[in-house]
Amino acid sequence: MTMTDVSAATRARWLAVFSVSVGTFTIVTSEMLPVGLLTSIAATLGVSDGTAGLMMSAPGLVAAVSAPVLAITTRRLDRRVTLLGLMALLAVANLVGAFAPSYPVMLAARVLTGVSIGGFWAFAAGLGLRLVPEGAVGRATSIILAGVSVASVLGVPVGTFISSFAGWRTAFISMGVLALALIPLLATTLPSLPGESRARASEPLPHESPARASEGWIARLSGPLKVALVLTVLIVSGHFAAYTYVRPFLEQVSHAGPTLVSAALLLYGAAGVAGNFAAGAWAARNPKPVLIALAVLMALSMAALPLIGLPLIVLVVWGLGYGGVGVTLQLWIMRSGGGEMGTALFVGAFNVSIALGSFAGGRVVDGVSLSAVMWVGAALAVVSAAVTGISGREQNSRFIKGSRLIGVPSRK
Repeated sequence: MTMTDVSAATRARWLAVFSVSVGTFTIVTSEMLPVGLLTSIAATLGVSDGTAGLMMSAPGLVAAVSAPVLAITTRRLDRRVTLLGLMALLAVANLVGAFAPSYPVMLAARVLTGVSIGGFWAFAAGLGLRLVPEGAVGRATSIILAGVSVASVLGVPVGTFISSFAGWRTAFISMGVLALALIPLLATTLPSLPGESRARASEPLPHESPARASEGWIARLSGPLKVALVLTVLIVSGHFAAYTYVRPFLEQVSHAGPTLVSAALLLYGAAGVAGNFAAGAWAARNPKPVLIALAVLMALSMAALPLIGLPLIVLVVWGLGYGGVGVTLQLWIMRSGGGEMGTALFVGAFNVSIALGSFAGGRVVDGVSLSAVMWVGAALAVVSAAVTGISGREQNSRFIKGSRLIGVPSRK
C-alpha cells in the first residue's frame, strides 16, 4: 500500500468519526427537543406543563433499558448495520412526533426515540477503538462524545430558535430530516464493524440469557465505575428536574417574553459548549475535582434563579457547569473500565436520570411551584458534589492508569 493509499484510508476513518459525532449530536438533540418547546406543545395537545414533561421521561426510561439490552442482544451483529437501523428509527420517531394529532401519539413517538437513543449512543461511544490507530483513540473518542455533550447544551436552544419563527412541529420535522440525511452519510463513511466474537472471554456463553449475562457484567463493575454511575444519577436527575421546566419558569416567574427566552437559552447553549471543551481538557487526568466544581456552579445558578432577576447571567453560569458534566462523566467511565457494557450502563444511567429528573420535576411543578423545582435541582447538585468529594482516594491511580489506555499522557 502506497503512502497515498494510507493517507486516503486515514482520512476515510476520520470522516467516519465525524459522521458518528454528528449522529450522536442528532439523537441527543432529538431527546432534548421538548424542553424548549414544552409550553407550545402542551398548549397545542391540551395537557399541563407537568404532564408534557413526560415527553422527556418516556424516552429517558426507554433508552435506559434499550442501551444494555441492545448491547447484549445485538452483540454479534455488524455495528454499521445496527447504527443505520437506529438512525432510521430516529427519523421515523421525529416525523411521527411532528405530525402527532394527540398527546398519546406524541408519547408513542418519544418511546421510539428512546430506543434509538439508547442503542446509538451506547455503540457509538466505543467506536474510536475500531476506527483509528491506537495512538489516536483518545482524540477520536472525544470527538464522538462531543456530539453528546454539545447536543446536551445546544439541543434546546436550537429547537427553541426554530420554533420561534416556524412552530414546534417544524422543529421536529427538521430533526427528522437531519436523521434521514445522516443515513446515507453513515452508510458511506462507516466501514464494516463486525459484532463481538463468541471466543471472547468477556462474552456470555451462547446459552446464557440476556438477563443472566447482564448480571455477570454488573458483578464485574469496578468501584470507580459504580461511583460514576451513582453520580450520573444524582447530578443528571437534579439538572433535568429543574431544566425541563426552565422555559415555563422564565415565562411565568421571570416574566420574560419570547425574545428574551430564546436569547437566554442560546446564551446557555453557548456557555455550555465552552464548558464542555474546558472541562474535557481539565478532566483529562482526574475528573473528580472537575465534577465537584461543575456541581457547585450548577447548584449556585439553580438556587439563584428564584432569588434574583438576572436570568441571562444565571443561565450562562448554569450552562458552563452542566456543559462540562457529560464529557467529565464520560472520561470517568472510560478510565474506570467496563468496555461496551460499561458504556451501555452509563448511557442507561444517564437516560434514566433524565426520565427521573423530568418526572419528579413535573410533580413538583404541578404540586408546589416552578420556583420550588429549582431548589430541588440545586439540592441534588450539592449532594453530587459531596458524594464526589468523599469518593475513594484510590481512584486517582486508576484514572492515571486508564488514561494511558486511551492515549492521554500522564505526568510523572
